[in-house]
Amino acid sequence: MKIISWNILHGQPIPPANTPLSAEESHQILETVSSQLATIGVEVVGLQEVDAAQPRSCGVEQVAVIAQALGAEHWAYAPTIIGTPGEEWRSLTHGDQAIRTTSDSEQEASYGIGLISKIPVRSWHRKDLGRSRVGLPLAIPSESASKRSIRFIYVRDEPRVALAAELENGFTVVVTHLSFVPIVNYFQLVRIRRWLKGIPGIALIIGDLNLGWGLPVRGTHWRSLLTSKSYPSWDPKIQFDYITSDIRNFGERNIRPLEIPNLGISDHLPIGVDFD
Repeated sequence: MKIISWNILHGQPIPPANTPLSAEESHQILETVSSQLATIGVEVVGLQEVDAAQPRSCGVEQVAVIAQALGAEHWAYAPTIIGTPGEEWRSLTHGDQAIRTTSDSEQEASYGIGLISKIPVRSWHRKDLGRSRVGLPLAIPSESASKRSIRFIYVRDEPRVALAAELENGFTVVVTHLSFVPIVNYFQLVRIRRWLKGIPGIALIIGDLNLGWGLPVRGTHWRSLLTSKSYPSWDPKIQFDYITSDIRNFGERNIRPLEIPNLGISDHLPIGVDFD
């Protein structure tokens, strides 16, 4: 199974474009990226920092566009907030759709995570993980033309979720984007592992875990299937992005890293593995 995890930074080119992108250009970027992933033969893609109906990404429903370009029939999008991160937003309420598996032209602008699969999905699950009450100054790509330029802004944390897909091949893949606040993110990961005990299948947790230095698996029964510095994309210094599994259930398998070309968007590099 070939699987990729990628924080796509809502499809933002790096270096950032000098002028706002049109809807056609936004579609084209995602379709080009997806065609490059398709040449690898990827079967499962976990996405973080994805937009749906956002003005900044021209209203594109990014998970649906990428799934269609990959030729994948099975996809789900789990919004974490309604509104725009870093601007005005609210948490989901009981009236909001927690998992969407079809396009919705009348939806409100939202932001979240997504999972795409060419392997049939038996069922989808969502776990809400809460958020940190405090924020932190974060480094983000500058709007200047320099790809090495960053700036720091204070960002309040957003609600975090995990999205799981029970696949017909016996695996359960969970994608998540954990808090950037230390300790909070680690305990969110612990909650996901406990939650998985009630879901059948050989579990994989993938995504931007915001934990460096192998911390997600250190001292546990879990292992990282790939060691690869992924952030920042223009000069990778640290691994925040992981594909992990519980070695007690995963078993002995031949694991090969996927060679993924530079795709030209996001401050994170995609990571991927192929295993028996």
